[in-house]
Amino acid sequence: MKLKKLSALLLSGAMCVSVAACGGGGGNATPTPAPAGSDAPTESGAPAASDLSVSVFYYNFSDAFISNVRSEMDAQFQAIGITPINQDGNTNQGTQIDQITTAIANGANVLVVNAVEASADETTQSIVESARTAGIPVIFFNREVSDEVINSYDLAAFVGTDPAEAGHMQGQMIGNYLVENYDAVDLNGDGVISYVMLKGQENNPEAEMRTQYSVEDANAILTENGYPELAYYDSSAATQYLVDPNGSWSAAAALDHMTTVLSAHSEANGNMVELVIANNDDMGLGAITALQTAGYNNGEGTTTIPVFTVDGLQGIVDAINAGTATGAVGQSASGLASAVVTLVQNYQADGDLMSNTEGMNVDPACAKIRVPYTTVS
Repeated sequence: MKLKKLSALLLSGAMCVSVAACGGGGGNATPTPAPAGSDAPTESGAPAASDLSVSVFYYNFSDAFISNVRSEMDAQFQAIGITPINQDGNTNQGTQIDQITTAIANGANVLVVNAVEASADETTQSIVESARTAGIPVIFFNREVSDEVINSYDLAAFVGTDPAEAGHMQGQMIGNYLVENYDAVDLNGDGVISYVMLKGQENNPEAEMRTQYSVEDANAILTENGYPELAYYDSSAATQYLVDPNGSWSAAAALDHMTTVLSAHSEANGNMVELVIANNDDMGLGAITALQTAGYNNGEGTTTIPVFTVDGLQGIVDAINAGTATGAVGQSASGLASAVVTLVQNYQADGDLMSNTEGMNVDPACAKIRVPYTTVS
């Protein structure tokens, strides 16, 4: 059996106009004095162009999506005459904190932070306090930071996606696909689709909401059309998902998980996994490798287990075109980078991060910009 092959189609999402974000409470936006011999600060308090030193802190250079963001951000900063100083946190929050402290000591006057532990308010608040003490802005990106942390400082902002949006979009994609292909996907003919959920990192807002809503929304579509809800492949499991033990959302972790799962779940045993939901492309690609080793998802003449992911990078687009993956929700690395660079330009122009953001999707109660997702199917 070969499932219906879908061609890749990238649907662009435009940023919608929203209410401008609020200012933080109690923030100290006074910059540090310009060093002797340099251009004086602008009248707004922001450094002149020749003084702007932007340090960008990534949670892990090896993350495929983050690698794309880094390439985009480097190019866009360089296009406006800024060479960012990039740091790799290597999935270690202590390392990243040390890097931020050193960067400030060395004269960084803009911090752009992809926090390792963004969901830990005490960690992100400590980064904000370091920026406040230095009188410089901090722009968090990609990994969600709480409203309370952003609102605590006038020169703090966040650029990312709406964490729930990807889960909803993925769930709708999965549900619609299963309704159209139910009998082909139901390999053992028991009337229920069994699935594996590759979550990624625990306590990460994106992972949590993708995990929740992809299943909930798929189930809603299935039941509306007279089909039973999805069944997790291991009904005795304490949790309905598998995580990367290193918190890296990696292909290697997914490959290990799926290899173990497939050693006990097969068509011969009547309990083959019939659907894979992965919260990023890397884990989806790792799952595909394991499936191919087991004889699935190898193109014409082989059974294809549907695999759905989030990120929509070239590797998964190629897999969709080859018929070895089924669909993805896409993040825009260029859109995220563009929003960050815009905030830096705003600060350079008039000392206000959130000026000139009227055409962006800004949260009504906080300085957070949401970059829309797309679909790849």
